[in-house]
Amino acid sequence: MPRPSTRLLSADLITDAALALVDQRGDFTMPGLAEKLSVRPSSLYNHVSGRAAIVELMRTRLMAGIEIPRDVDSWSEAVTRIAREYRRNYARHPRVIPLFTAHTVRAAVAFDMYNALATALTDGGFSPSDVLHAITAVDSFVLGSALDLAAPEEVWAPSDDADVALRAALATSAPGRADASFEFGLGVLVAGLRARVS
Repeated sequence: MPRPSTRLLSADLITDAALALVDQRGDFTMPGLAEKLSVRPSSLYNHVSGRAAIVELMRTRLMAGIEIPRDVDSWSEAVTRIAREYRRNYARHPRVIPLFTAHTVRAAVAFDMYNALATALTDGGFSPSDVLHAITAVDSFVLGSALDLAAPEEVWAPSDDADVALRAALATSAPGRADASFEFGLGVLVAGLRARVS
């Protein structure tokens, strides 16, 4: 019997299928991935070394979509633009975020973004330890904000447990709340970093 003219399996196809499963179920297993691709689980190992490698392939896919700004006038502009790009790409597959946070970052393309953040912050006068803390803070804020985009439109149900101040705040909620909250928080984060370095 002749071989098929196209490859039945590749790292790209495995990545596509894993992302689809995570989007649907919040996770994936090797047997479930093999079933989705109509292959035996052992066939996957001809293309990837295991589950952790697939997580890094998914991370590479998402990070590759982040456009690193090269024409910036200040560290704060670099951080702001990177944070917006980072959130935009991760918001496409928010359910993959818990998987990413459970695995050590190894993807080269991810280091492109982290290098850009570290360089911008170092050029801005931050100490090495503050650079690490600032990157961690940006990571935490962006990933939380990307998850917020997957939240229901009504995040808080009407409740007698909400006090006057919270009810007044909730009454201002409108479509686009997640985006507006992201920009608010990003501004506060950058202002806090600016105060720290000065």
